[in-house]
Amino acid sequence: MKESRLFKIIYYLLDKGKASAPELAKKFEVSVRTIYRDIDALSEAGIPIYAEAGRNGGIHLLNGFVLDRAILSEEEKQEILAALQSLNAAPNVDSDNILQKLSAVFHIQTDNWIEVDFSRWGNAESDNEKFEMLKTAIIQCKTVKIRYASSYEMVSQRKIHPLKLVYKSKAWYLKAFCTEKQDYRIFKLNRILDLEVLNESFLYHNYPHPLDNSEKQYKEIVLQFPKEMAYRVYDEFDRTQVQRQENGDLIVCANMPEDKWLTGFLLSFGTQVDIISPAYLKETLAQQAKLIYEKNKP
Repeated sequence: MKESRLFKIIYYLLDKGKASAPELAKKFEVSVRTIYRDIDALSEAGIPIYAEAGRNGGIHLLNGFVLDRAILSEEEKQEILAALQSLNAAPNVDSDNILQKLSAVFHIQTDNWIEVDFSRWGNAESDNEKFEMLKTAIIQCKTVKIRYASSYEMVSQRKIHPLKLVYKSKAWYLKAFCTEKQDYRIFKLNRILDLEVLNESFLYHNYPHPLDNSEKQYKEIVLQFPKEMAYRVYDEFDRTQVQRQENGDLIVCANMPEDKWLTGFLLSFGTQVDIISPAYLKETLAQQAKLIYEKNKP
């Protein structure tokens, strides 16, 4: 336990630059006296750590100090290299060069066994440019002006404080604070039609609500699909949401938003979906299907 805390103190100081003893004591839930004993132990072990008294003092590591590669286990080294290989998904990250250097430092020959690309087919340049602009705005705490197409058939202008990029359910999302609504919002990147990074800074703050909380606000939708649609069902739903019947048909129970998106999503299955509940959704789908027919009939 103590050894783990000693390493965590080093990592914390490498990240923060310096910290006070009370700050470290609060961070690691020990007494200030214990922190000073830890500092002495680290110093005796040859770690260049020192404390300065006074208002601007604190506990520091010697400038230029780096952890020896031996501190990392072989498994941890492999995990780091594997994670870097997945960075090929992020634009403007020279992951191949970083990977080569770290492989040499770790004395590990790694195979390029994974490639991840989050951009849409035929739209890589636009998606990557949008991703890069938002990443920069988050890191630099810059306000962003966007033109956004919501699922409620509205295109609006927003000024937002971008806080975090999130990849969930086959799509990128942006957690942000909307200055117009004075509340936190989640924006789907594909629906951000235009964006401009403004020269307006904001104080960074954490997004308060987990992304998964939104699902709890949705009603349960129960659907039935013929066995021939298994390939599509498992594309769209988690296996825990799917129950296979004796005849091979699939029953899906999922919490989903009841909006225009849901209607379009269900229509994409054509005649291969039967709505079990809620019953009124069947009428909504039938009306939309009738309008499609009337608009496109010969």
